[in-house]
Amino acid sequence: MTDTRAENTRRKILTVAFAEFYKNGFQGGSLNHIVEMSGATKGALFHHFAGKQELGYAVVDEIIEPILKQRWIDPIAGSTNPIADLKKAFRQFVKQDIESGSWVQGCPLNNLAQEMSPLDEGFRNRIDKLYDTWRKSFAAALASGMKAGKVRNDISPRNVAALVVAAQMGIWGTGKSSQDAELMIQAAEAVCDYLDSLKP
Repeated sequence: MTDTRAENTRRKILTVAFAEFYKNGFQGGSLNHIVEMSGATKGALFHHFAGKQELGYAVVDEIIEPILKQRWIDPIAGSTNPIADLKKAFRQFVKQDIESGSWVQGCPLNNLAQEMSPLDEGFRNRIDKLYDTWRKSFAAALASGMKAGKVRNDISPRNVAALVVAAQMGIWGTGKSSQDAELMIQAAEAVCDYLDSLKP
C-alpha cells in the first residue's frame, strides 16, 4: 500500500470513528462498525491505531481539535470587536447545527468530556487542554476588545471567557438532553444579551 493510500485509509477510519463515537459515545462505539463503514479491514485499523483508546485519542487530536479551532477560535483570533464576533458565532452555529440535525447529538467535545474525563486520564488531559486553549483565546480577544474600547474596562477577561465557554457547553448539552431546538435558541440569545451587557 502506498503512503498516500495508507494515509487515506487512516483518514477514512478516523472520520468514521468520529461519527461513530459522536452518535454512540466512545464506550458504545463499535470497532466492527467503524471497520465496516470505513471499508477498511480490522488489520488496517490495528496497523494505524494500537486499539480503541488510541483511536479515540486521535479523534480528539485530529478531528475534534480542528473543528473547535475552525468554529470557535479562528473567528475571534485578532478580533477587535469580540462581542460582535462571539454573538455571530453563537447564532451561526446554533442555526447551522439545528439545520443539519447534529444539535440533537450535542457538542462532540462536551460529550467526550462528560463520558470519558472521569474514566481516562489520556482523554481528560487532551480535552482539558482544548478547553483551556479555548478559554485563553476568548480571554485574549476580550482583552483586545477592551484596548479597542469595544469591551467594558471593569470586566475580567478570564472570568468572562470561562463563563462563555461553559455557556457553549450548556447550550449544546441542553439541546441534546431536551431535544428542543427552541430552548437551544433561547439559551443562545440569552448569552448574546449577556455579551451585549459587556459593551462600554
